[in-house]
Order: sequence, then C-alpha cells, then structure tokens
Amino acid sequence: MSTSRSVIYIIEDDPSFRKSMERLIKASGFNVISFGSAHSFLAEPSIRRPSCLLLDVRLPDINGLDLQQKLIEKGFGIPIIFMTGHGSIRMSVKAMKLGAVDFLPKPFEAKDLRSAILKALERDSQNRKKEGQVNKVKSLVDTLTPREKEVLRWVITGKLNKQIARAIGTTEKTIKVHRSRVMQKTKVSSVADLVRLAQKINISPAA
Repeated sequence: MSTSRSVIYIIEDDPSFRKSMERLIKASGFNVISFGSAHSFLAEPSIRRPSCLLLDVRLPDINGLDLQQKLIEKGFGIPIIFMTGHGSIRMSVKAMKLGAVDFLPKPFEAKDLRSAILKALERDSQNRKKEGQVNKVKSLVDTLTPREKEVLRWVITGKLNKQIARAIGTTEKTIKVHRSRVMQKTKVSSVADLVRLAQKINISPAA
C-alpha cells in the first residue's frame, strides 16, 4: 500500500491538537486534509480514496457518533477512527458496532495512531474492491431489458420455466429465451451463480 496516495481526513475542533495531528500524520508519509467541524467536512464535494477519517467524538456542531450514522446513511464507506478524551465503554461499543475501525483515547502514542491508520486503510482497500465488484454487477444487470430483469427475479426463486411462464402469463418457450439471454448478459453459467450475483446488488426473488 502506497502511503503517499492515501488521504487522512481529520475532524477536530481543537486547533492546536488538529495542527499537531497534521504534523504527526504528514511525518508518517500520508496526505492530510483537516476540518474544524463536521459540517465543513460534509460540505466537501468528494472524498478522495484511499482514505480514512480521524473523528473527534465531541464536536461543536454534530456529535461524532451521529456523524458516523449520517455517513453510513449517505453511503460513504470511509473507515472511521474515533478520537476522544471523554470516551466510555458504551460509546466505544456503539461506534465499533457501526463499523468504526478503532477508538483511541487521548492522548495516544504515535505508533498506536499509525497502526490504527494502516488498519483503516486496509479496510478501505477491501471496501473499494467490493464496490468495484458491485459496480461491475450493476453494469451487467443494466444491460437487461425490463422483462429480462423480471425473469431474473423469478429464476432466482428456483422455479421451473413452466412455473415462471404461468406466473407472469407467457409461454414456457418465451421464458427459455429470456432465461438464456439473462445468463448470457450477466455472464453466469448456473442458477447458483445468478443467485450470488443478485445478492451482491440486493435483487430480491420475485414474490
């Protein structure tokens, strides 16, 4: 992993602590972008990758845990390392359950910070691989016609062609054609593969 390409985002309202964090992280070879509030971070037009977020739990505008929840809802997959001088076990457990990489109590050692950052960047690498797979599957499914997408949802129920034909009011021969096209366009060779493909992008079986 190249540290020179990685961006470490910091949200910390204490200017002196924020500056010391910037120096420490830059000394480790990472790029740094820092913010004094959650709102200024949310105003960023885009998040560069690979990256991770060092997030203070107590911020003047949005609580760190609330911001974590907001980022999840927005679909931002950036791994989060929490920093706090007022942490609690209950708070850290909640943060970790929501996917935080680490929870560092202030003051922390430089080696602990670097270790947490490397772990977070590895998590980001894994996330980006999954995102790439999902995007590839979406692009394949987007080549299907509306009728083929409907047939796909019926095929992954495990029903036979004649059962699907009856359910959607067409002929078994037509279903065979649609089914063949679905398999070709999605580049799978079995129903089991098609089920796994559908699961990757949350396509549910037909009711």
